Amino acid sequence: MLPTENRLRRRQDFATAVRRGRRAGRPLLVVHLREGQTTDPHAAGGSAPPARAGFVVSKAVGGAVQRNLVKRRLRHLVRDRLSVLPAGSLVVVRALPGAGTADHTALARDLDAALRRLLGGGGVK
Repeated sequence: MLPTENRLRRRQDFATAVRRGRRAGRPLLVVHLREGQTTDPHAAGGSAPPARAGFVVSKAVGGAVQRNLVKRRLRHLVRDRLSVLPAGSLVVVRALPGAGTADHTALARDLDAALRRLLGGGGVK
């Protein structure tokens, strides 16, 4: 499970990441990254906000069971990679139709490749 402070929930945050961030496409998914915000408009306190991630898995991926499986896998993969994301960054992972039949390792490979491209190759597995 993705920790609460690392979840992207608001429509405005999804839109910011997709419209103002950079994008890296892979065969199974597309990753949008809006790098580090200096302050979190939704959080109280003066500390640096954590990186937050959200997921978009449409009906093109499959039925409800398949979509939920893909979301669970992606949440697990992103949770393990939160440490390499800049503080305050917004990440949206959009699953493409092939993600519904892909295994865990294929999703991990595509996620790592996309993050490497967006972050300049540093720190991602």
